[in-house]
Formats: sequence, structure tokens, C-alpha cells
Amino acid sequence: MNAIPESFRAYVVEGETGGSVRELSIDQLGHGDVVIKVSWSSVNFKDGLASKPDGKVARISPLVLGIDLAGTVVDAGDTDLTAGTPVVVHGYDLGVAHHGGYSEYARVPRDWVVRLPDGLTAREAMSIGTAGFTAALSVDALEAHGLRNDQGQVLVTGASGGVGSTAVALLAHLGYQVVASTGTASARDWLLGLGAHEVVERSQTAAAAKPLQKEQWAGAVDCVGGDTLAYVLSTLRYGGAVAASGNTGGASLSTTVFPFILRGAALLGIDSVQCPLPRRQHIWNRLATDLHSDTLSTIGTEETTLDDVPAALSQVLAGKTVGRTVVRVG
Repeated sequence: MNAIPESFRAYVVEGETGGSVRELSIDQLGHGDVVIKVSWSSVNFKDGLASKPDGKVARISPLVLGIDLAGTVVDAGDTDLTAGTPVVVHGYDLGVAHHGGYSEYARVPRDWVVRLPDGLTAREAMSIGTAGFTAALSVDALEAHGLRNDQGQVLVTGASGGVGSTAVALLAHLGYQVVASTGTASARDWLLGLGAHEVVERSQTAAAAKPLQKEQWAGAVDCVGGDTLAYVLSTLRYGGAVAASGNTGGASLSTTVFPFILRGAALLGIDSVQCPLPRRQHIWNRLATDLHSDTLSTIGTEETTLDDVPAALSQVLAGKTVGRTVVRVG
């Protein structure tokens, strides 16, 4: 504990008073086996919701925001970790019901801590972050279902967001022919630079007039939900699958059993919050090896600091971000 200062900076939100950078002590960080010196975090839509009193995300107040973090262990407690180990933490209650990554130090349970694999820096890990991890989970699930890069086009919806853009980059790196769907016209060239074969307007992938339409996609990563997910299901090729992780287009799903019983379609639910630690480590190991490419580091194109977090949160809530924003914490 000698390496931990008496006080350190953190971005804290509290009730109706909003958020601010405050000085905290280690005793204010809540329970946990492991203390981490945080170097980087990132900005996610969920962080934006947690910053709002009516966001229905934050479950404690005051709360240090930040649903993911990367740094090094400074106190491993009675665990198998050692001081100096590079680590990543995301999901579970972090930044929601447990103080999160917008703090120079964090204290978390051992079962939340992933060893950062060789081949990834802390900044790269936060360029990936929760959103990129969700994208990698999606790709991994599709491949486990049998998707291969010689089977045809793969659709990614919500492609200019954090999950979608990383999914485009990962799939392109693996040799898939990716069609990216976005409502952000200005993101077209950027998505092509990430490896998309084609970029289509969001309206083309949101109308599901019939439960079965022309077969188009060998597989899909859907970050939108609602009518978009219904459209994807209706246009999957026989035996295809969609990995679904988002509901920005709505939580309801208007479809029939026909895609499932007439085309053998599969709907793969993707959850990054409660994903077990062994699977987390597997996905991060893939992100450092066969899923790793130079393109990943370009997705986190925006960089901010604790002092400028409010502006970044406003941007993500307004839907004005493209790709990922990383937060320099330490």
C-alpha cells in the first residue's frame, strides 16, 4: 500500500449535482482484493447514461464513472496476481454499482481482473475497451457457429459506433467481405479505411416488410436491435447467424419463426457484462494475436482527460462520436 498516495483524482457524479473531478482516498473506493493504478479508460454510451440522474444506469451515489479501465496492479492482496502486472477490467458492476475507471486508482474484486496479454498496450486495450470486446465476442461467436470468410458478405449494423466499427475492423482483418451500415454519412470513408468492402445507408437495413426476404448475408453483427435486427433475420442466408448486442433501435423485435424454421437462422445473444473470466481472457488473448491489427489502434482516434470528460460524455449521448474516445487517466 506504500505506493498509493493519500489522495488522487477521480471524476465523480452525485445525484442532481452532476459530475466533477475530486480528490479521493483509497478507503473511498469500495470493496475489492486488487488495487490498480489506472492509466487509461474510455468513453461509452453507458458511461453517458450513468452520468445522468434519469439515465437508469447508476446504482450508487456518489459514483466514479468508467465502465472499463487498463493499468497496472499496485496491491494484489491475497491473490495470484503480482504488483506491476498489466491488467484490464470491464463489465460486472464497474462504473455502475462499483467505482470505475475514471480514477487514478481503482479497487476491484480479483474475479474481474484480466491479465493484459503481451502485444497490447494499455492505450490499445482502451481503444478496444468494452465496445471492442463486445465486437470480438460477436466475431468469436459467429465463427464458433461456423462462419468462414469464403461464405459471402457479412453485415455490420450501427457500424460507426464503438462496437460496430471494431467489428468491421476485426472481420476485415480476418478476410471477410464486410458491408457496413451506418446513419452517419460522414463516416463512409473512415469505414472503408477500416476495411469495409461497401458502406450502405442505415435505412436500407431497417425495413423488415416481410419475415423472409432475399437471402443476402452469410452472417451479421447487429448493434442496433429493433427493426434492424428483424431485417437482418429476414435476409440471412440459409444456416446463417446474427450476433446481437444492441438495442439503440428499440428493445422490441417484430419477426416470426420463419427465419429460424425455414432457413435455419440463429440468433446469438452477446453479453459482455457478466461474461465469465476464462472467456474474457480467451477473447483478450485473441485480440492480442489473431484478431490484432494496426487498424485497431486507429479506432480510438479521440483522446480526452478527466477534466474534459463532461464534453466527451455529452458527445456520446448526442450520438456525435465516431469510433472510440479514450481517456488518459494517469
